Amino acid sequence: MKRVTINAYERGLVFKNGVYQRMLQEGRYWLINEDVQIYDINKPFIAPIELNILLQDANVTAALHVVEVSETEIVLHYENGLLKQVLTPGRYTFWKNMIDYKFVRADISKIAITENIDRSTLCHRLVAPYVRTFNIENYEQAIMLVDGKYSMTLYPGIYTWWRNNISIAISKIDTRQLQAEINGQEILTKDKAALRINAWAQYRIADINKAVLQNKDYERQLHILFQLALREYIAVLTFDELLEKKESLAPFIMQTVSPKAESLGITIAGFGIRDIILPGDVKEIMNQVLVAEKKAQANIIMRREETASTRSLLNTAKLMEDNPMLFKLKEMEYVEKIAEKINSISVSGNGVLIDQLRQIFIPK
Repeated sequence: MKRVTINAYERGLVFKNGVYQRMLQEGRYWLINEDVQIYDINKPFIAPIELNILLQDANVTAALHVVEVSETEIVLHYENGLLKQVLTPGRYTFWKNMIDYKFVRADISKIAITENIDRSTLCHRLVAPYVRTFNIENYEQAIMLVDGKYSMTLYPGIYTWWRNNISIAISKIDTRQLQAEINGQEILTKDKAALRINAWAQYRIADINKAVLQNKDYERQLHILFQLALREYIAVLTFDELLEKKESLAPFIMQTVSPKAESLGITIAGFGIRDIILPGDVKEIMNQVLVAEKKAQANIIMRREETASTRSLLNTAKLMEDNPMLFKLKEMEYVEKIAEKINSISVSGNGVLIDQLRQIFIPK
């Protein structure tokens, strides 16, 4: 015989010859040929024998929280409002005591999180391994495929799904205005001049379903549309005609490509030619033509200035002829200009030289 004391925070399980007999609550007991296992009720209970045997005792059943988690579930275990652990498939038992236990069951066999679980809990380090999170930025849209099938279009926001063996694929696109470079396009004109065209195009994804689901590599397809439109325009023009009509090239490309781009889910915002690069021999000829044109223009300007100067001289001569005083003033003007270039004058000789200078500088 032995005496056993069970405290207020303890429970005891009595066994005789290995067979469960009864459960002891708070108090003092005398045991004869029996063994007792004492458990702290503030800690999870681990059954020493098959749990179903213990649960046949109504006292044990009333004293325990029994949580069974199936293969497709997890259970969030809270104690006093705080997340304590995530219970995976299995059976768990907890003593009923002063601790406020709460168990939130979640079915993770589906992808949608329909349980009443807030975002902060889903981001908790204990729960995060069971959750898939996708972030769609404000300038993005996305297509969601579940097991290879279209599910929905995702708009900006944060999305969470349960992590399981269901395949989820997210295809994002940028909905901002984008720019494509169409560089190094080798194109022959009608007169066989080989040109290299560098161009740019601005566009925006208007319909994500068309762009992603109905077309493969929509950006490459758009690039080819611009290439073909450039060839369509340039191939029917000679080089000189192209230079004359280059201003109409961009409107033609826009008008040609825009309807076809709509089938890709794309709206064209703009198009322009950055460079038209000529072959070396054509460039040399163009430079010679340009030099000849500039020389001709220079000659025309020189002839025009010479004609104007001659006309001015003729008008001046007619005025001098009609007005002797004007002729004398002009004469004195030239004498003044000559005198400005002379530092000093030495005069020697008789009075005839003085009279001659007086005749030059002093009017009659």
